[in-house]
Amino acid sequence: MFTTRPTLQGTFGMVSSTHWLASQSAMAVLEGGGNAYDAAVAAAFVLHVAEPHMNGPAGEVPALIAPAGGPVRVLCGQGPAPAGASTGHYTSLGLDLVPGTGPLAAAVPGAFDAWMLLLRDHGTRTLADVLSYAIGYAEHGHAPVEGVGETVRAVRALFEKEPEWAASAALYLPGGRPPAPGRLMRNPVLAATWRRLLAEAAAAGPGRETRIEAARRIWREGFIAEALVRAAARPTLDTSGEHHAGTLTGDDLARYRAGYEDPVTYDWNGWTVCKPGPWSQGPVLAQQLALLPAEPPEYGTPDHVHLLIENSKLAMADREAWYGDATGDVPVRTLLSDDYNAARRALVGDDASYELRPGSPDGRTPRLARHRDAKRGDGRREGPGETWVVAATGEPTVAANGATAGDTCHIDVVDRWGNMISAMPSGGWLQSNPVVPELGFPLGTRLQMTWLEPGLPNSLTPGRRPRATLSPSLALRGGEPVMAFGTPGGDQQDQWQLHFFLAVALRPPVRGGLDLQGAIDAPNWHQEGFPASFHPRTARPGSVTVESRIGERTIGELRRRGHDVTVGGPWTEGRLCAVARDPETGLLSAAANPRGMQGYAAGR
Repeated sequence: MFTTRPTLQGTFGMVSSTHWLASQSAMAVLEGGGNAYDAAVAAAFVLHVAEPHMNGPAGEVPALIAPAGGPVRVLCGQGPAPAGASTGHYTSLGLDLVPGTGPLAAAVPGAFDAWMLLLRDHGTRTLADVLSYAIGYAEHGHAPVEGVGETVRAVRALFEKEPEWAASAALYLPGGRPPAPGRLMRNPVLAATWRRLLAEAAAAGPGRETRIEAARRIWREGFIAEALVRAAARPTLDTSGEHHAGTLTGDDLARYRAGYEDPVTYDWNGWTVCKPGPWSQGPVLAQQLALLPAEPPEYGTPDHVHLLIENSKLAMADREAWYGDATGDVPVRTLLSDDYNAARRALVGDDASYELRPGSPDGRTPRLARHRDAKRGDGRREGPGETWVVAATGEPTVAANGATAGDTCHIDVVDRWGNMISAMPSGGWLQSNPVVPELGFPLGTRLQMTWLEPGLPNSLTPGRRPRATLSPSLALRGGEPVMAFGTPGGDQQDQWQLHFFLAVALRPPVRGGLDLQGAIDAPNWHQEGFPASFHPRTARPGSVTVESRIGERTIGELRRRGHDVTVGGPWTEGRLCAVARDPETGLLSAAANPRGMQGYAAGR
C-alpha cells in the first residue's frame, strides 16, 4: 500500500513527535544511553522552543507511561484553578465566560513539575543532560516553522500596542519582523532561565535526584515562582475587551505537585485502550469504541463514516454533561458499560442528528451549560474586531486578540528495554498571555475551559482541575503495551485518534507489523456538534468537516443523510504521531503525520 512515508522499523528505539527537532533530540538521548523517559523530557523542552505557539513550560501535560514490566500509569501535569479563582470573583467582574486570554484564565502551571517528576522517578539522565538541547536551540537559534510566524502576525497589533506585551514583541518581533523560515529564531531569555535554574539546582548538592528536586522547589518557590506571580498580578487586555489581573499566587504555586493516577481502560476486540480520566476528555475515545456494534460496517465505507460521526456526537454530549474533576462523581464505569451503550447505540439512525443528546447513567439527570449555539458556516469564528487565522492540520486558529482554539504538541517514545510513553504537552502559548520578561515564556490559559455557571461537572472551582482536551493514548494487547499514539487538535483529538486506532486495528499489517503510517495517512474528519472547549464556547450542530480525499461517494452519501458537510483540503485533518512495539519479537516501529510538513518519526 502506498503511504507518504514508510512505517519505520527497528530494535533500538523509536520516537514520533510534532516537530523534527524534538524527535531528533529525543533520538540523540536514546543514542546516548538514555531511556524513553529521558528522551521524552528532552523532547518536551525542545518543543517549548520550537513550537511556542503550541506549548510552554507554564502550560500543562498529561502522559501515559508504561515502564517495562510495570503497570500503565497516567502522569498528570494539569494544574488546578487557583484558590482565588471562584465563579463569584469572575462574575463580579461582569463576565459570563472565563476569558480566552490573559492571566485571569491562568490555572496553576503543571507541565514543568510533571516533567521533573517523570525524570526523577523513571529517567536516568541528569537535568543538565535533558535541558541541553532546548538551551542550545534557544540560545543559538533554530529555523522556525511557518505556524510560529503566522501566529505572531495574527497578534502583531496586540504585541505592538499593549505595553504588557512588550517582552513578547522583543522576542517574537525583533526589528519589527515576525519569525520566518530561513531566519534563525532565538530565545536567549529562556536559555538564561534554564542556565540559572541549573546553577541554583547544582548548588543544592550533588546527585541527580537532589538537583531535580531542587529544580522543582525553584519553580514553585524560587525566582521562577516570583516572576510568574508578578506576571499574574499585571492587568492585561483579554478577550473580554478589558484589562484583568489573574488570581495565581505564590501559595498556589508552592502547594502544587504533579502526580500519578490509574488510567481509564476499555477492552475492545483484543485491545485494551488506556486513557487519562474524565478531568481530560480521554474517556471519549473509550466511549466511541463502546458504542460500536459487534459487527460494524466495513471500514472506510459511507455507512462506517456515518456511524462514527453519530457515535462521536453521543460521546461528546456525555463529555459535556458528565466529565470534570469531580472525584467519585463522574460515572465512568456506567458510561463504558454494555447496557448503557446498547441503549445509546439505539439512538443512531440513518440520518444525521442535530441535537446534543447526553445520556442518563445510573438514572441521573444530565445538566448542560447554557451555551451559545451560533452556527459557524465556514468553520471560522468571527466577532467584532476579530480576524481568525485558520490553519490546517491541527494548527491553532488564532484571533487578533490572542484567543486560540485547539492546539498542542505530541510526543511518543519507545526504547529497546520496552519503556513506552505517550505525552501531550500544551498551553502557555505565546499568543494568549504576555511573555514573562524575566523568564522568556508566558502563563497558560487553561481555565477558559471551565464554566462560570455553578453546579456543572466542569464549573470553575478553586482547587479543581479544568477539564482539558489533552488526551494521549496507549494501547495493549494481551496485557502488554504495544502502541502509544496521539494528536493535537483540541476537541478533535479523540475523534482523530479513534479513526487512527480503527485504521490500525481493522486493516492488515505491513511488513509483519502494525501499519502505523497507513493509518495516519488515511483520510480523516471531525464534527463540532457540541460546545467547544475554548472561548467563546460555540457549537456547530450537524457539522462534519472532511478531507477531500475521503471521496465524492462518501461526501454525497453524508449529505444525503443530512450532514452539514464542509470539504477541506486533502491533507487538513490531524497531526497524529505513533510508536509501537511487538512484545514477541521486540520489533519497534514509528510513524508521523505528513500534514503540516513538520511532524517526524526517527528510530533504528
